[in-house]
Amino acid sequence: MLTVNIQDAQLQQKLAAAHARLSDLHPLLESIGAMMESNVRKRFSTRKDPNGQSWQPWAEKTIATYPKKGAHKRLLDRYGDMIKSLSHTVTGADSVRIGFGQPYAVYHEFGAKNMPRRGMLMSSPEAGTLSASDETAVLAIVQKFIDESMG
Repeated sequence: MLTVNIQDAQLQQKLAAAHARLSDLHPLLESIGAMMESNVRKRFSTRKDPNGQSWQPWAEKTIATYPKKGAHKRLLDRYGDMIKSLSHTVTGADSVRIGFGQPYAVYHEFGAKNMPRRGMLMSSPEAGTLSASDETAVLAIVQKFIDESMG
């Protein structure tokens, strides 16, 4: 499973405020995980990375290796195993893990020598950052959680 640590001061401030006010962050983290999982699933449909850039099409060499029968013939979805392995799990009192059970997902997220990056989770895998829209959505969930906890 791919683990992402977000180093965003604004997000960390919001999470710290929620943690100080509430002893159980599980509902908040579950909401964040569900939203992120939903966004990743949408990226499979739109074939766009978290920044809205279209994934590069297959190389001719890749097309030639696809089975003639039984495969979906969709980018990143040969047999559907990777998307089926997508999940989120609240881990501990203050974190949620979103990722794939298939080890090859990391090559799609980061790219490889002979394969372009087709990002699904992060805006920049090197920096470990969310896209602006994902960050905004997470912050909105956190703010709603804080607002609801305040009355």
